[in-house]
Amino acid sequence: MTKKVSDHILERLREWEVEHVFAYAGDGINGLLAAWGRADNKPEFIQSRHEEMSAFEAVGYAKFSGKVGVCAATSGPGAIHLLNGLYDAKLDHVPVVAIVGQTNRSAMGGSYQQEVDLLSLFKDVASDFCEMVTVPEQLPGVIDRAFRTAYARRTVTAIIVPADVQELDYTPPTHAFKMVPSSLGMASYAPVPADEDLLKAAEILNAGEKVAVLIGQGARGARAEVEQLADVLGAGVAKALLGKDALPDDLPYVTGAIGLLGTRPSYELMQGCDTLLVIGSSFPYAQFLPEFGQARAVQIDIDPHMIGLRYPFELNLVGDARGTLTRLLPHLKKKHGKWRKKIENDTARWWEVMERRAAVEADPINPEHVVHTLDALLPDDVILAADSGSAANWYARHLRLRGSMRGSLSGTLATMGPGVPYVIGAKFAHPGRPAIALVGDGAMQMNGMAELITAAKYWQEWENPQLIVAVLNNQDLNQVTWEMRAMSGAPQFLPSQALPDVAYADFARSLGLGGARVEKPGDVESAWRQALASDRPFVLDFRTDPAVPPIPPHATPEQIEAAATAILKGDSDTADVLKQGFKAKVQEMLPGGRRDK
Repeated sequence: MTKKVSDHILERLREWEVEHVFAYAGDGINGLLAAWGRADNKPEFIQSRHEEMSAFEAVGYAKFSGKVGVCAATSGPGAIHLLNGLYDAKLDHVPVVAIVGQTNRSAMGGSYQQEVDLLSLFKDVASDFCEMVTVPEQLPGVIDRAFRTAYARRTVTAIIVPADVQELDYTPPTHAFKMVPSSLGMASYAPVPADEDLLKAAEILNAGEKVAVLIGQGARGARAEVEQLADVLGAGVAKALLGKDALPDDLPYVTGAIGLLGTRPSYELMQGCDTLLVIGSSFPYAQFLPEFGQARAVQIDIDPHMIGLRYPFELNLVGDARGTLTRLLPHLKKKHGKWRKKIENDTARWWEVMERRAAVEADPINPEHVVHTLDALLPDDVILAADSGSAANWYARHLRLRGSMRGSLSGTLATMGPGVPYVIGAKFAHPGRPAIALVGDGAMQMNGMAELITAAKYWQEWENPQLIVAVLNNQDLNQVTWEMRAMSGAPQFLPSQALPDVAYADFARSLGLGGARVEKPGDVESAWRQALASDRPFVLDFRTDPAVPPIPPHATPEQIEAAATAILKGDSDTADVLKQGFKAKVQEMLPGGRRDK
């Protein structure tokens, strides 16, 4: 049987060791679908409920596997639907290859049905490599460049294949003029800075007395080296959210997350340091870093396009984190002093505050209690995902990742909706590991419920069926509600913020999954244990209090007072729970447990 272009595409994916393609069908990729049938579904076609979910699942797969995630969609609307998930990958520097169909070449330019200028559509999101295949001889080179570019630049690439091209007989490029033959594979590499730059970095770091380190996801492969550096320099280490799993939270000098969702000790670490080292992070909020002129600063990043951002660094080192630190460490001098002890005391005190905040009574359940309770129950090899919204606050502040635990969220795009598809993608990357998603009811209603159908379709393929979706059901788009109060001094605007109550656990059970609704604080721990012991994916519907605020750790009493006043001025439709005892509740949860007047 003659091999068609579509057959060659799948064959080349297999040669790149692609095992799963997250996709949704459509006539723009009918040729590929037929080829999948001829290839005995290898790589496996993973059917989502929506192309955006296919892209998110590819992102989750890539984040937790370290391999390129691959998604596919039809022409026109299918390709358009991919965009949000692809932008999530691009902004978080995750390698994803998108394969999309297009109308027949003969119809292009004719305002044909589902004809969209896909080269223009993907020009930004796949700016490093986006190509349309118009003749068979362009393959395999286009596929190989898409994968190599995605890996090398940790970004999104796109391959557009018109429907009629998919059906053509495949002919490889020849040894001829204007043919572009290609080869498979890409060797690993680890660039490091020049020796003179490493000596300059050591001089700066050795001169400081109060060293702060900020790490991101780029430091994930250098855990041992970061630990050694922190010990030598007597430094504290804060983590950007995408680097939450790069260093264990149970190390006494790890201050936790930094930024809008960060911790008090991370904030104070930056306020008090005289030297800053940033490793593998493009953390965007300069106001959470030391005041300009306060600290001498060095940055290490593998991407020269991302170096020098966010802060006036004295020295910018382009290099792999592990390779760079390995060569830098011998030049560093051991520090002794009170700085490290202060960091450890501040961090220990913070975790005491977190325990107190989780114990504050709420109506009906304090969401911090839900997540804080999970912390002690986390399986050693768990994979975690948090959706955008107030759930991300509790993920950032209450869950201590340790050992081989992994976790992520939509760090830069901060889009709603990736929580559930992330953990589905993770289960295909690591079918033997448990996975947990923390999502708000807004994100669950947006698309998480539909993607439970995908979990129901595939979970019996997984070696370990543990996939838990914990819904923080407060009937409020809570993060935006609190942003309105804290930043705009506005009360809750119910027409935009109020959400209907949905029986999430009942819906899960209707699909053959497990589910439980939790409405009392005393039932939280037993519910987590029930879900963790389940023999199938499980949805926990926690009825949480929308009046528990995701207050920044550095919030002043004046900011808290302004938020409280905004609520108290709300109309009669504002829930009583937002009024009664609100100020006392907030003051109880202030950093350090203080009760400012």
